[in-house]
Amino acid sequence: GAIPAELLESELFGHEKGAFTGAISTRKGRFELAQGGTLFLDEIGDMPLQMQVKLLRVLQERTYERVGGTKAISADVRVIAATHRNLDDMIQLGTFREDLYYRLNVFPIENPALRERREDIPLLLKELMRRNTEQGGNSAKFTEQALENLKEHNWPGNVRELANLVERMVIMFPDKVVDAQDLPKKYQHLEVDAFVPEYPEEILERQALNDIFGSGFSDDNVYEDDEQDFEQHENIMGLLPDEGIQLKDYLGELEVSLITQALERHDFVVARAAEILGVRRTTLVEKMKKYNLTKD
Repeated sequence: GAIPAELLESELFGHEKGAFTGAISTRKGRFELAQGGTLFLDEIGDMPLQMQVKLLRVLQERTYERVGGTKAISADVRVIAATHRNLDDMIQLGTFREDLYYRLNVFPIENPALRERREDIPLLLKELMRRNTEQGGNSAKFTEQALENLKEHNWPGNVRELANLVERMVIMFPDKVVDAQDLPKKYQHLEVDAFVPEYPEEILERQALNDIFGSGFSDDNVYEDDEQDFEQHENIMGLLPDEGIQLKDYLGELEVSLITQALERHDFVVARAAEILGVRRTTLVEKMKKYNLTKD
């Protein structure tokens, strides 16, 4: 990352013992540590002019001295530099040396800002989620509406800003779906209706089917009067009729049944029903509107 100007020379070239207050021992710099390899200098456009002169000398003469030292040290290092600034404009303003620019600009690689390649946002989100889960974190899934809003954002902070947003959303909605209205206000650029999936979310659907085909809905306190009807229902669940079924309709009816049971069990207290269904309260409210489920 970018290094403060007052520490930059010592960081790059090292220092001798006693070179300045606090230099209690000799220390190798980044050039010396990278000898025979590659040194990456990030945010080269932020480098002070006096340090630009010293870096230019190293690149030209292939030698340098530690701070407080007089011995010339050979530099066999390949330098890769990066910046988010427009160095051509800085040269015109006199804040970046033109000779250093041409020394560094041997093989330029243009990496467009995120606002110039917004179609990459879904792929970048996938990669950022992968990295987060590899580090032991949770994941999240963005709806199409959420993605469309993100594509409208200007991204002044570039990919770092996107990574920051991903971390925030994973904390707020771990292993859940992030819709447009779930995004922070600054990322909500389009007027869209709340996302209502045709099917339960993948995780919830799998859990619901496991409950049905596994332990079922047995709750002696609640369904004692309907035990016979339930046993008949359990016998036919999981059996595919010879004539087949309409899976979409079947799952829709299943979802309505589970939501209705949860609401009735808790006297239509939405928060409690959402808790036992494992969904957010707003998600359950949207599903109640979709299926027109109200307390009579």
